[in-house]
Amino acid sequence: MSLAVLARASLRRQQGIARSFHSTGPARSAGHDYHPFPFSFPRALESSSKAALGFKVFAFLSTGFAIPFIAAGVQLKKAGA
Repeated sequence: MSLAVLARASLRRQQGIARSFHSTGPARSAGHDYHPFPFSFPRALESSSKAALGFKVFAFLSTGFAIPFIAAGVQLKKAGA
């Protein structure tokens, strides 16, 4: 290996170390509540809110899973099979 290649590799390592920047720590220690989500849970501690959220997630995921089967059934019915 030439010395130029080794020098470039060393320079890249130094730049990678110098460029490491983490913003989560300063954001948490800014003196206010840290909220990682872009929305709030108004009743997050109540079980009814968790149950409602669970039902909505289940409905959303099961609808997405069922769409290909419904489409296949419609196409088979159109084809007369």
